Amino acid sequence: MSYLQEKFGLQGKTAVLTGGGGTLCSVIAEGFAKVGANVILWDIRPEALESKVRNIGQACGDPARISSVTVDLMNEASIKQALAESTAKFGQVDILLNGAGGNRGKSPLVDVQEKDFDFVLKLNLLAGCVLPIKHVARYWIDAGLKGVIINIASMAGFNPLSGVWAYSAAKAAVINQTRAQAKEFASYGIRVNALAPGFFVADQNRKLLLNEDGSATQRGKDVLERTPMGRFGDPDDLIAAAVFLAADGAGFVSGVILPIDGAYLCDNI
Repeated sequence: MSYLQEKFGLQGKTAVLTGGGGTLCSVIAEGFAKVGANVILWDIRPEALESKVRNIGQACGDPARISSVTVDLMNEASIKQALAESTAKFGQVDILLNGAGGNRGKSPLVDVQEKDFDFVLKLNLLAGCVLPIKHVARYWIDAGLKGVIINIASMAGFNPLSGVWAYSAAKAAVINQTRAQAKEFASYGIRVNALAPGFFVADQNRKLLLNEDGSATQRGKDVLERTPMGRFGDPDDLIAAAVFLAADGAGFVSGVILPIDGAYLCDNI
């Protein structure tokens, strides 16, 4: 086994990725699979999972290592059942990547709807971070296993975006929780880190950033002007960072929030 395989391969490990039916998490899942991991996608949408499992299986050349579980991450009983199904598939779970999340609407603060704010906060903070970790960490502690957690934060957690109040607040809370969880679980050998993506073109924001001909919308142009590297993130940009944080070679790295944003947070005048 080469040095890179030993330190940064994921052979024999099993990774659960929540929000696995989405663009970014499914790309990370494909990266995990290509470096040897068994992959289980969690999502509430079974129709999204089917195509992702098939595509990842073809890409890694070993479809038997790719599976999925339908789960409602706002329901703790559903999470418990999903974890039981996942451990039954490949023996144990070693990595949890929390990628479930999203936004609903954009408005001035004075026009914010309480029900929308509540939904987005719960989706990103509870379903997208706290509740899956609660159950997976308990499983690891009870079994005496050392696990790895990767939360998906956002540059909006550092620098709030205009008009998306609940999303920015929730992602700031994910950053806070990542650091708190890293301290809480360190004595059990469980590492907790987060990725903070910048502007990536995905299903939920494609029409916001790109016109039908692929050119940038006005919002997209504004983003590019504030991104020193001058482009949107590509989902592939997330893979190397996620593999690094998941691998044994990063065994002393915990509590880190890693921006993947083309230096967006460094922009100034």
